Amino acid sequence: MHFTSQLRLDDSVLERKFTLGEIPGILWTPASAAADAPVPLILLGHPPLGLHKMYPRLVARAQHAAADGFAAATIELPGSGDRPHWPAAEQARADMRRAVEAGEPVSDEIIDALVLPLVEKAVPEWQAALDALLKLPEIGGPVGYSGGVISIGVRLARVDPRIVAAGLFAGSFVPRAMYEEARHVTIPLHVLLQWDDEGNDRQAALNLFDAFGSKEKSLHANMGGHTGVPQYAADSAAQFFTRHLK
Repeated sequence: MHFTSQLRLDDSVLERKFTLGEIPGILWTPASAAADAPVPLILLGHPPLGLHKMYPRLVARAQHAAADGFAAATIELPGSGDRPHWPAAEQARADMRRAVEAGEPVSDEIIDALVLPLVEKAVPEWQAALDALLKLPEIGGPVGYSGGVISIGVRLARVDPRIVAAGLFAGSFVPRAMYEEARHVTIPLHVLLQWDDEGNDRQAALNLFDAFGSKEKSLHANMGGHTGVPQYAADSAAQFFTRHLK
């Protein structure tokens, strides 16, 4: 991990951009974080739209996490931002857009092509970033995962025991293969669902929630579209992480 810049957002949050090989990322830590006072970490997931475009939302989430005493970190997803183009992913996104614009259902084949290769590439990169982040003296764990492509969160929760709690946003397409993976997820889960999400299959989200093997899982459904998440929903998610990471 190589830090490329450092910025004080205010007196309480330090933002550092980094690279991990070819992967850009950002780490935010509260001013109180130090070698003698390490803090838990929340990994901030996001859709594959590029860190630059997602930055305003990510930094707001990170500042909220820092106020609660957590470090937060994110990385650029494969094929996004300034990372090399990924023709197969671009084709899958184009196929998805064509189906939506034509008013047709997005087929299982398109969903698989859109999501599964992203999961296969992104999850090992998240794990490599976590390896590097946990070597920093100011970060001591435990670790949570929050938001982003829900299938990435499902896979991380299943394969990486360092992640002890996850807040998932049911706002992306779910391949059928992920339902079986969900049955092996046993950590505490806080799942957010926008009831009128225009780009999400509500029943698929409900089926995924039902499939999770966690003894502690809660579904928080709010009226409104994909970007209409109310502030109190974020507050509820913050309380979830405080309960499980501290």
